[in-house]
Amino acid sequence: MRLPRDLSGTELASLLRRYGYKTTRQTGSHIRLTSTQKDVEHHITVPAHKILKVGTLSDILADVASCLEMSKDELAGSLFEK
Repeated sequence: MRLPRDLSGTELASLLRRYGYKTTRQTGSHIRLTSTQKDVEHHITVPAHKILKVGTLSDILADVASCLEMSKDELAGSLFEK
């Protein structure tokens, strides 16, 4: 699946809320999200930029998909399908 080219960091953070991620803090231009899956905390840091670079978005999605035990394409499809 082709990743969106116009997604902001705050938009990604709000999309990840449906998978149990909550904003735990924001320091400068970075948002820290935390999820508790199977009694294990998972932390990710999302840059609060107006537009995320495709490589940054891809790495974040790969990390989240690994924690959720699904493929990156499945996660991207469920987040960005219209």
